[in-house]
Amino acid sequence: MMINSDLVARLINEQFPEWSHLYIKPVKNGGNDNRTFHLGDQMSVRLPSAAGYAPQVEKEHKWLPILAEKLSWPVSTPIAKGNPNKEYPWSWSIYKWLEGDPLTHNNIDNLNQLAKDLGSFLIELQSIDASGGPLAGKHNFYRGGSLSKYNKESRNAIENNSDTFDGGLLSEIWSLALDSEWGSEPVWVHGDIAPGNLLAKEGKLCSVIDFGIVGVGDPSCDAAIAWTFFDDTSRRVFRNEINLDEGTWNRARGWALWKALITYDSHKNFDKVRAEEASNIIWTIIEDYKNS
Repeated sequence: MMINSDLVARLINEQFPEWSHLYIKPVKNGGNDNRTFHLGDQMSVRLPSAAGYAPQVEKEHKWLPILAEKLSWPVSTPIAKGNPNKEYPWSWSIYKWLEGDPLTHNNIDNLNQLAKDLGSFLIELQSIDASGGPLAGKHNFYRGGSLSKYNKESRNAIENNSDTFDGGLLSEIWSLALDSEWGSEPVWVHGDIAPGNLLAKEGKLCSVIDFGIVGVGDPSCDAAIAWTFFDDTSRRVFRNEINLDEGTWNRARGWALWKALITYDSHKNFDKVRAEEASNIIWTIIEDYKNS
């Protein structure tokens, strides 16, 4: 199935003709789980790219208005929900457009300030009443759930690459991550706190987008960015801001390690750029662990 501007135009013409005069074009870096398009200057259209991502639509329409009302930071807000038809088999969404560019090291003025701001957002998110929220599961790839879900593939990736990285040390880091579990009440987790889902404007964090794998559970998954984006100093600032206990911090490092390991293992032979990015994260985790 080809998800392109022409398909979006036909869906808009059929279901939201009041907006059919607006231009439609793909969003740069529009994501993998969903295909995202500009709808004029003030809105965006998001269409799940595969069946596994389709349940995210209902969840976002149910919970994002509730979360947005209680957050001081701008977040993705759905305006309307589209229905499946003969051409496109799943529900889809129209969102209010949020200004800003995906986070990079080049469009942020101060990493330490970013660490404080992001930590502040996560604390605020976790403070919202999570009663009745969607528990971690298949719908959000178990973000907020137990890391043990990914034990087998992580250990396989460690074994497959023990000639490149210190397999014994990686096994130690991974085992430490599995030694604890979240013992408190579930809290809200974004599930994919990554540069592509954080928008920057005028050198600062300005909004958080893409809540497709939002859920409630263990907040450690949202702290993995400590090793995937921050440097040594800003990582400490971030940890102080979110105030995680040692076990939760160890699980956060485990989330970062799992993703980097499976990314490196699956791309090392045909996508050198992604493999190198994952390798750099693995080495960052190793060095940080040694110095902790």
